[in-house]
Amino acid sequence: METLGLSSSTPRTEGRLRSLFWPSIQSGTDVDYLGAQGYWVCMIVAVSSLVFNALLGHPIAGILVLLYYYLGGVGVRERSRYAAIAVFVFYVVDMLFSGVGVLKVLFAALLLSNLRATWIASGWQRESEEAVLPPRLNETWGDKLVDQLPMWLWPKIRVFYYIYSVCLLVVFDVGLAMIFARRAR
Repeated sequence: METLGLSSSTPRTEGRLRSLFWPSIQSGTDVDYLGAQGYWVCMIVAVSSLVFNALLGHPIAGILVLLYYYLGGVGVRERSRYAAIAVFVFYVVDMLFSGVGVLKVLFAALLLSNLRATWIASGWQRESEEAVLPPRLNETWGDKLVDQLPMWLWPKIRVFYYIYSVCLLVVFDVGLAMIFARRAR
């Protein structure tokens, strides 16, 4: 597999921490890696949001937010600028109204980096051998989850996600406005 260039161990052009917080693109492999990394960041934010909402006694809100971040991660994997912006904006608004903490700031920084990487990757169209995206693998469950599922799912749910993200943000903002109106009385 290595001689055919199908291995997932193709070297990246930068280290893991730099690619997390200040990614750059030198090749098609970097584009693919940043998409997968963005998917995982959104997945971690989705699961942690579900857990925190469930612990606070809001499991339905947790499921709605999980769906929001997960589908946003699918969009990020497929280089959707809208999905990257939607995930980042929702998280920052939530963070500002629910309280700023070290972990929340770290996640916000990762989502901002995601937004930057998605923006760069979505415009990656260079005409060279280095620009060719590596094939998406389908051997393990991880490959199917990160490489195959987003490629299959995003075209089917893209319009739904646009509508869902706007609706959830509006409902979230209206709910916050009601909470602050009660506190002001």
